[in-house]
Amino acid sequence: MIEVRRLRVLRALADHGTVTAAAEVLHLTPSAVSQQLAALETEVGQELLERRGRRVAITSAGRLLLTHTDAILTEVERAEAAMRQHADGATGEVRVAAFATAISLLVAPSLARLRSSTPGLRLVVRDAEGHQGVTQLLDGEVELAVAVEHRGSPRPDDERLTQIPLYAEPFDAVLPSNHPAASAKSVELASLSSDGWVTPSVGNPVRDVVLLACEQAGFQPRILHCSDDFRSVAALVAAGAGVALVPRLALRDSPTGTAVVRPLSDPAPVRRVFVAVRPGSADHPLVAATVKALAEAAACL
Repeated sequence: MIEVRRLRVLRALADHGTVTAAAEVLHLTPSAVSQQLAALETEVGQELLERRGRRVAITSAGRLLLTHTDAILTEVERAEAAMRQHADGATGEVRVAAFATAISLLVAPSLARLRSSTPGLRLVVRDAEGHQGVTQLLDGEVELAVAVEHRGSPRPDDERLTQIPLYAEPFDAVLPSNHPAASAKSVELASLSSDGWVTPSVGNPVRDVVLLACEQAGFQPRILHCSDDFRSVAALVAAGAGVALVPRLALRDSPTGTAVVRPLSDPAPVRRVFVAVRPGSADHPLVAATVKALAEAAACL
């Protein structure tokens, strides 16, 4: 294997013409330069130099190696600069796990912000519904997770995580257009107890919030259909498949067909969204920049 430092010696010799001059530039002794060049010839298995009195000439094999040397030394310099920037927190990759709505409302706008404010950051996004985001974070697969508070969430004092609230949004009722409550200004959740329901699938935190809200309203919903895509939920409701509760921002700017969206009477259930990081990486400049961008995006909702 060719030693990069020996290529630097060959380049210095080619630039300055003598072993003595190359040694001065490299802050080595002439003997050390000669030893490095001899070792390089051994590594490539060919003569690289012709001795001509006090001077040396580069052989054709040496000139061929020099054409690669310049490219190699340039890439090594780039790699060294990149590693220095990484050590300083100026460049690197941050992986973010988030559920679909958070990707569109928070992560995508943050990516755009970070592209200009932190150009050395490469954001990698993973769609993670339900408990997956926090699980991936604890397993070291991502550096940040945007998730929803629910009964199975880590406690705020969980020492494995640093949790930062981002936003909270109420749930709205999604009703078929011919539903008796469709014309009301607000809907009492208990009035939907006899309807069939469309909910997210088991394991989705939104389903847990919906079930808890119905339980507190005094009934258990009769679940007929399941979908984790809120546009699909709205389409099923519009087709008369049942009623649903959906986080308000989840259907913002999304078509709901003939389905009607109405606010719930107080107390309405709330979806609370947070970003979590591992405490050991919370202060890393790139992680902190990403959290800041997410919080700024959340403040604009």
